Parts: sequence; structure tokens; C-alpha cells
Amino acid sequence: MALFGKKKEEKETAEDTKVVESPKAKKPTVNLSQASDRNLEGVIVRPHLTEKAVGMSGNNVYTFEVSARATKFDVRDAITAIYGVTPVRVNIVKKAPRTTMSRARGRKMTVRGLKKAYVYLKKGDTINMV
Repeated sequence: MALFGKKKEEKETAEDTKVVESPKAKKPTVNLSQASDRNLEGVIVRPHLTEKAVGMSGNNVYTFEVSARATKFDVRDAITAIYGVTPVRVNIVKKAPRTTMSRARGRKMTVRGLKKAYVYLKKGDTINMV
């Protein structure tokens, strides 16, 4: 029964020591342009330059090959840190590895998989790939 008595005392002391905050108290702001505790060096592997990707860059959509463990938030922070632009939206696509028959040698070959990120920017922002 002693345990119940301690809990009751803690509740009473917590209610007695209420702190009144002013409505004008500002909350701390978080700067998203700086990496906090994540290692963003290996997030972006390389730009993914294909005919489709170059055509999409005219519409402010850029394609990057990213690491297999990267998330949308990691890609967003890495793009902000490397290129200095903030993406509006990030889509991620996983292409699974597959096996095909080699035309020249007639044996099975493995085509490696990859993970791509489509990065959408505002109308005035650009990324220089070259």
C-alpha cells in the first residue's frame, strides 16, 4: 500500500508547481539546410542522366541515383546541402535486379538494381549537372 501513497504525493506536487508560459514565447526554429545527426555524404551516388531525365530537367525535375538505404528526407537534406536549393517534392523509385539471357554468349546475366530519386524544384531553381 505504500506504493499508492507515493504516486498520490507526486501528483499533488506536480499540480502545485505549474509553470505559466506567456503566449508570446517563441519556439526554437530548426534550420533544415544543415544536417543534424545524419551522414549525408553517401546519400546521392550520382546524377542519373538518360534521355528521359534530361527531358524532365526542363520541367525542374532532376533524377539522381541514391543509396539503397536513403529516404526521401535524406535526399531532401542532401540536395539542400550539396546544391543549395530546397526541393518541393521528392519521389523515390526502386528498380529491382533481374536476370536476362545474354544474346552474345547464351547464358544468364544479372542486371543490377538501383534506387532513383526524382527531385522536384520550384520554378526559378535549377541544378547544374555538368
